[in-house]
Amino acid sequence: MTGKTTIAVFTGNRAEYGLLSPVLRALRDHDRFHYHLIVSGAHLDPRFGNTVSEIEADGFIIGDRAVIPAAMDTSRSIAHAILAMADILDRVRPDYLMVYADRFEGFAAVIAGSQANIPVIHLEGGDLTEGGALDDSVRHAMTKLAHLHFATNTQAANRILAMGEEPWRVATVGFPAIDRIAAGDFATPAEVVSDLGLDLSAPIVLFTQHPITTDPEGVERQITASLAALEMLIREGVQPVLTYPNNDHGAHVIIAALQEFASRHGEAVRLRRSLGRHLYHGVMALARNPTIRIATAGNSSSGIKETPAFGCPTLDIGTRQQGRLRAANVIGADHDAAAIGAALRRCLFDDDFRSLCRDVENPYGLGDTGARIVRFLELLSHDRFALLRKRMLLTGETRDGWFR
Repeated sequence: MTGKTTIAVFTGNRAEYGLLSPVLRALRDHDRFHYHLIVSGAHLDPRFGNTVSEIEADGFIIGDRAVIPAAMDTSRSIAHAILAMADILDRVRPDYLMVYADRFEGFAAVIAGSQANIPVIHLEGGDLTEGGALDDSVRHAMTKLAHLHFATNTQAANRILAMGEEPWRVATVGFPAIDRIAAGDFATPAEVVSDLGLDLSAPIVLFTQHPITTDPEGVERQITASLAALEMLIREGVQPVLTYPNNDHGAHVIIAALQEFASRHGEAVRLRRSLGRHLYHGVMALARNPTIRIATAGNSSSGIKETPAFGCPTLDIGTRQQGRLRAANVIGADHDAAAIGAALRRCLFDDDFRSLCRDVENPYGLGDTGARIVRFLELLSHDRFALLRKRMLLTGETRDGWFR
């Protein structure tokens, strides 16, 4: 790839691949850049849907696979991922390494890249998820190790600047998933019905619940409350579409509960390891038809950041996404079956709320994020030394005590 700038792009699970794919498309279609895709984590684990097949189906070339041994605690998984990434980066020697958000696999990639003097591009820094997960600590650590920052919203960009990062390193570009949504790149209602066997005249709940990594003892109690609420709604004619959680510690507890629930309720429940972004967004998009009663529920960030683009009512359960910038289509409930049931009934049957959701303003932009990122990189004037030489802009002055 002589003459082209090589950007190694790391993906470790289904969610951030779906967010990275518009950026990958923009890099692929630009004559100055070459992407080298590194796939790792749950993508390579059949227990979580073997979602590497989704990447291949999208037509992207996989440059390397960074295998992390299964059934390890997070600390050891990070250690193995650092070693695997170090070997790959030493061989490929890309001009940049691009990593998304706050996953432990991405954290490992950023450590390996930054310590190998490879400028790191970090997407979705500066966000907040204060709700008991390790995401904030990992995300902000990744920000301080990274060299270029692409934020999804102005609040997030301001937090990155407040960490002392130089303004020329920071750009507000929006949320990449909106690119695919704006382009209509999702399943049609007919495809959704064909694939999932849904009755569009009956209410639908799209449900995804992940473990809260700082509360492993609470995972069983939390998923039990959610499924108890869904069980009540099944009796009222609601069709749950359930997807597996991510591969964080405690996922096996949720998976076992989902499997037992689906087995007990038979054809009333649709359970999938992964819907894939095309079908997942297709289910959300049903909300654009006022006659179809559809809501998302759980504690996935997709419920906060992607549903406003469809005007889809959303229930955020528990504290995992606490602190996220959110639109008015998102309401919350604690891990309590009665509270979850009541909130879902509002999402499905309160026509005033459903009408409000259809007209909601999306705080994560209107699309074109992939092109914005590539344009920023194309016009970047700083050389490699300037990129790697990070300065802290906060002086730490003292004036009547602490002064920033």
